[in-house]
Amino acid sequence: MDARRQVLADTDVLTVGHRIEAVGQHLDAPQGAIVIDASGGIVMPGMIDTHRHMWQTAMRGYGADWTLTQYFVWYYLESGKLFRPEDIHAGNLLAAIEALDAGVTTVLDWSHGLRTVDHAEAAVDALQSVPGRYVLAYGNIQQPPAQWSTAPEFRDFVRRRITGDDMLGFQLAFDVTGDPAFPEAPAFEAARELGVGVTTHAGVWGATSDESIRLMYEGGFMTPQTTYVHAASLSADSYQRIAATGGSISVATESEQSAGQGYPPTWAIRAHDIPVSLSMDTSVWWSGDLFSAMRTTLGADRAREHFEAHLKGETVTHCSLRAEHVVEWATRGGAHTLGRDHDLGSLEVGKKADVVLIKNDQSPVSFPLLNPYGHVAFQAQRGDVHTVLVDGRVVKHEHRLVGIDLAAARRESEATAEYLRSALGDEAWFRGMNPDIPESKVLDNPYTYTEYRSDATRSTRPEV
Repeated sequence: MDARRQVLADTDVLTVGHRIEAVGQHLDAPQGAIVIDASGGIVMPGMIDTHRHMWQTAMRGYGADWTLTQYFVWYYLESGKLFRPEDIHAGNLLAAIEALDAGVTTVLDWSHGLRTVDHAEAAVDALQSVPGRYVLAYGNIQQPPAQWSTAPEFRDFVRRRITGDDMLGFQLAFDVTGDPAFPEAPAFEAARELGVGVTTHAGVWGATSDESIRLMYEGGFMTPQTTYVHAASLSADSYQRIAATGGSISVATESEQSAGQGYPPTWAIRAHDIPVSLSMDTSVWWSGDLFSAMRTTLGADRAREHFEAHLKGETVTHCSLRAEHVVEWATRGGAHTLGRDHDLGSLEVGKKADVVLIKNDQSPVSFPLLNPYGHVAFQAQRGDVHTVLVDGRVVKHEHRLVGIDLAAARRESEATAEYLRSALGDEAWFRGMNPDIPESKVLDNPYTYTEYRSDATRSTRPEV
């Protein structure tokens, strides 16, 4: 799969070392090569998730019925403060393993649970213990971005742990509340000084708005290195600013259509030609694989296209968003968002050997294989991932993870769940699955770093 979206039948892929050496028919395997029979399957690039809160994975499914407000109450205001460094490690470890299992070879870890540098150390330790490719997006929801991003201990952490390793990238993760004083500016300056990108939750209903985009634009901080997550409730003007400055949008459709950030935006942003990538957000709510992301994105986009046409008394005869587009967003789109177009996201000679084989001879859903893009987007599932290579290393083969201590990950995640349940008490633990909104607090902005509350937001941000 390349820029022309080619589908090559009966074609071999040869990897040598860390890279793809050749793509073609009837390739000769070098002496001693490992030969994997991919006949009847689909060989595709490793998928790339550009926004996943990996630290929350040890709480898998706990918040299945949450609204976004309940999520903020639980993680930002209350229970999220209980997470110890070892709990961050447990979540990241499990998330990294589940990503590889689902053919996701690169994940941006939107790590906003890093209350201390010790938490950050644990996050990196976990990522580097699993043979995947990761980007640590450093964040701290318990402090203003200007505070943690300029702290000496943060700079020391970056100096020691972010060493240019090809398998561990680095960004800053924080949100812009819309305060006219723009208190997030020092964090943008910190990212600029470090030469790294910023990933930010934008266009989240009731939290980050067009005002946030305007402040970033006028401050000169909207660049091609900026990723706008969700971007689901922005105006055409904001989308134009994103397009004009070369930014990308990370769409997490399962999240947007369930939690309330706004309608999944692909139907709106296609008109602005903004680069798109896909993401899963968090396993505390949703699935952890990009097959779900592709499927739900196609469904949400097409539903809106039909709905808008019906309002005008019209009928859609050809879908604008096709299966090949979402597969591209899950691969080449993610590579573009992370600035890795040159070596990730497609099966081309010279690129990194991040390769996935979709094949399941024991499944009646594996045949007939008529439309590969349609099959990946609508038919394939995690259990159909036969083999995964990351940087030329086999990390899954014949549907089983290779060299992964799953039992250790289970012990860690269970220990975190047991600790949190004990710390909260049984009553609060079960109530947390559908938490009340505390009457004694005013949740001005869920991404709260200031006490700012504007007239413009009083009508849309409920007092709770």
